[in-house]
Amino acid sequence: MGIGIVKQQTPEEEELAAKREELARLEAELADRELALASLKAELAAFEGLYLRRVGVLYAELDDWNARLAERRAEEVGTPEARAEAADARSQAQESHSTAHSDAAEVRPFAPSPELKSLYREAAKRVHPDTATDEKDRARRERLMKEVNAAYAAGDEDALRRILAGLDTSPDAVQGSGVGADLIRVLRQLKQVRDRIAAIERELAALNGSEIALLRRDVERAEQEGRDLLAEIEAAVHAKIEKARRSHEAMRTEVEKHGR
Repeated sequence: MGIGIVKQQTPEEEELAAKREELARLEAELADRELALASLKAELAAFEGLYLRRVGVLYAELDDWNARLAERRAEEVGTPEARAEAADARSQAQESHSTAHSDAAEVRPFAPSPELKSLYREAAKRVHPDTATDEKDRARRERLMKEVNAAYAAGDEDALRRILAGLDTSPDAVQGSGVGADLIRVLRQLKQVRDRIAAIERELAALNGSEIALLRRDVERAEQEGRDLLAEIEAAVHAKIEKARRSHEAMRTEVEKHGR
């Protein structure tokens, strides 16, 4: 019976194996952080859409009434200052209307399924640009990552499956090189992945500190207390609209009374 000879790994091979294990762990962590970032962006976009549909349109209406009031005052006073204020008010009203009726207002509630999250995590881990080996590979991965993010935001599980299936049959899936070159490549990939994780953490912090995120937390906190904060805001804006409308009506009546 022959005795098998176990090949001793070189120090370079041992280091390469250890770094590959570390890279695999970081790639999984990166996929999780990308998932968290994509989810937060989609959730905030959905909440912003809800806010614009419920409250944004009311603020746009209020700004329109305020612009009408400013324009009426400018007609009565006739000073350059009054005309400038009226122009600013009308510009604000137009901006509010554009925002309230923009594409952002059409974004609907985002509720990703566990399967969608799993597919995204796997796709992100396999195509992430920061695991690229060269500029050509990075460009290809950046294109694929955009497709992955778009499919996730749209809740399209089939699109994510098609992307993953394409990766399995791609010539780029075939890899191979020497130990020294592979070690350098893995070390560079490790740095890229660490840098991207740090960048994601900064972006998550910025998003969580944004006005729309803070408002969403206030709404969620109010829901826990049995209140509909958006409904409360709607009522307050409705009251301001009615006040502005009455002021405008009073000014119009006054002008007609004096024949101006």
